[in-house]
Amino acid sequence: MNTGLSSAAAAPSIHVRDASLVYDRTVLFDRLALDISGSAWTVLLGPSGVGKTTLLRLVAGLETGASGQVESDDGAALDRRISYMAQQDLLLPWLSVRENATLGARLRGSVSNERIAAADELLARAGLTAAADLLPAACSGGMRQRAALVRTLMENRPIILMDEPFSALDAITRLQLQDIAADLLADRTVLLVTHDPLEALRLGYRIHVMSGRPARLGDAIAPVGPAPRQVTDPRLVKLQTELLAQLAEAARETAA
Repeated sequence: MNTGLSSAAAAPSIHVRDASLVYDRTVLFDRLALDISGSAWTVLLGPSGVGKTTLLRLVAGLETGASGQVESDDGAALDRRISYMAQQDLLLPWLSVRENATLGARLRGSVSNERIAAADELLARAGLTAAADLLPAACSGGMRQRAALVRTLMENRPIILMDEPFSALDAITRLQLQDIAADLLADRTVLLVTHDPLEALRLGYRIHVMSGRPARLGDAIAPVGPAPRQVTDPRLVKLQTELLAQLAEAARETAA
């Protein structure tokens, strides 16, 4: 698919080593390690409060109280190579959906007809053509989150950090947006936080279940076949059952 975007710079692998963080006298991480494969999706699953979003923020360089190392395999700095998509859509209420999608270019003073055309194509793929000129207040929660996804994709960064980006969508739209994201981010390094085992299995190259306090990461689960995987694949159904059992155990360990 041609979105009018240039190819992203080579997407590096990322290595988290000895990550430690204490918050409000609670040890969240103690020498935690995580390898994030380049040009692939790594997915974090776990119960609420285990530290998935905190780990995502640590990779983004937003957890200033943490210690440890977050490095890329190419040795280059990670700043300016990361796009972060939070749980909230964070759309600017006075801009239209299209204007929000091109916000980065607008802030840099680099809006062009090509960029607007690229945004329109992505908005069409997200089912937002009719909403392109609407303000966020006139959009449903699902529409707003789709617009936020398009805005993230428009930044064309090699590293994408995603914090439950599809959680506000209905089931069918969620599957459609997963398909779009898998297509558009196939050459990016993606770290995805989700509570949805099926979403993890459809998109993930490596899946880790987080549990306990301090948090630890389970051995990587590697679904078979290219993403996005079909929900009817019996191998996914089997793995989903296993993941649900792991999540139930993780919830017990984290609450203990």
